[in-house]
Amino acid sequence: MTTTFITGANKSLGLETARRLVEAGHTVLLGARHRERGRAAAESLGARFVSIDVTDDASVRAAAADVAAREGTIDVLVNNAGVLGKVGPVEEYTAADMSAVLDVNVVGIVRVTHAFLPLLRTSPNPVIVNVSSGMGSFGMTQDPARIESQYALPLYCASKAAVTMLTTQYAKELKDVKVNAADPGQTATDFTGGLGHSVADGAESIVALATIGPDGPTGRFVDRSGNLPW
Repeated sequence: MTTTFITGANKSLGLETARRLVEAGHTVLLGARHRERGRAAAESLGARFVSIDVTDDASVRAAAADVAAREGTIDVLVNNAGVLGKVGPVEEYTAADMSAVLDVNVVGIVRVTHAFLPLLRTSPNPVIVNVSSGMGSFGMTQDPARIESQYALPLYCASKAAVTMLTTQYAKELKDVKVNAADPGQTATDFTGGLGHSVADGAESIVALATIGPDGPTGRFVDRSGNLPW
């Protein structure tokens, strides 16, 4: 039985990923900051709720301790929690605005990975999936043929560029863990104001990477169609 921990999983892509992995036979630990929403989401899927705020060191440590005491291991870590951050004229962005986005989207991944890595290393096939975005790709945001080139989201884009690079560097360093980044594409969620393809389509790349076998890839950035330019 594969045990999978997902952050930010009480709605949207995280919830759909949790649903799909439960259906695939995984024991899913649904991580969320909002306790009531998280519990309700977990109960609706047959998953177990674990309280976690990826911006809080103590919360992340407590979540890892909870999983260590209950399950004793995880096989897959999906770092899905993320925020869009402030949107508006670039001259209005402050350092605090940038810090808030990075704290969730990038530093949160480091916090959670650091805390859960000992549990992952008890697995025979440890896997980390970081949810990134084509909005963090220079190639895609500069290509007029791509939808990513039509938007300007400096804070979010910078954070997702960092997520993808963090993924490739972790993949180099963690020889015993497969570490990859998934791009859901423009998905109809709160982030996009309902624009884009379905959440089911958006979750495809995350689910695919969360279910790779021992001979699966590492250090890749993919969407549901395959490898992406960075």
